[in-house]
Amino acid sequence: MKKLIILSLIVLSLTSCEKKIDALINRIVTKKHTAEITSTEFVKYTIKQGEQFCDKSVHIPAAYDELSFIVKFDSSAIYQTLKSDNQQDINKLLGFSDNNKAHHEFSARFGWRWSKNALRLFAYNYNNSVVSSKELGIVVIGAQNNCSIKVDNDKYIFTLNGKTQTMPRASTTLKAEGYKLYPYFGGDEFAPHTIGIWIKEK
Repeated sequence: MKKLIILSLIVLSLTSCEKKIDALINRIVTKKHTAEITSTEFVKYTIKQGEQFCDKSVHIPAAYDELSFIVKFDSSAIYQTLKSDNQQDINKLLGFSDNNKAHHEFSARFGWRWSKNALRLFAYNYNNSVVSSKELGIVVIGAQNNCSIKVDNDKYIFTLNGKTQTMPRASTTLKAEGYKLYPYFGGDEFAPHTIGIWIKEK
């Protein structure tokens, strides 16, 4: 009788452990699923002090007729360059190379800089290795900003929070064919401190 009671207790104990294990697995699966959902939200791109490339810079082949995203900056976007002239350099945000060439030959990107006590975003592109840029507007630290670059035959249409600006496009491909471009500091100088940029692609 004692053996039967002990055996029953062992079975109950194992059943209880199995339930706990199942609950633990469920929590892990749920947590993983939540992480996958979160990964579709804002992604933080970090440019470390003394560097130019962000922590997620990789050359991924891409073809775009439009690139859309939301970006927000924190106070780390406020910086002072060592040389005063370099304060006018445009840092890079997000974009793509074009015409199946290197980005210093053909590309379109959003740019940004801190100058005259304001955070400014730019349209920035290369055609036949010639760079051009136009200021799109001033944005607020901590605010979410809607950005897009649309490929339209011989021009790029940049949109920042509903306001558009066109830039010339000399590429011959129907879509922008090349590789994706990520946040980059500079210019001539390296990041004076660690900078965080949050981007959510649409």
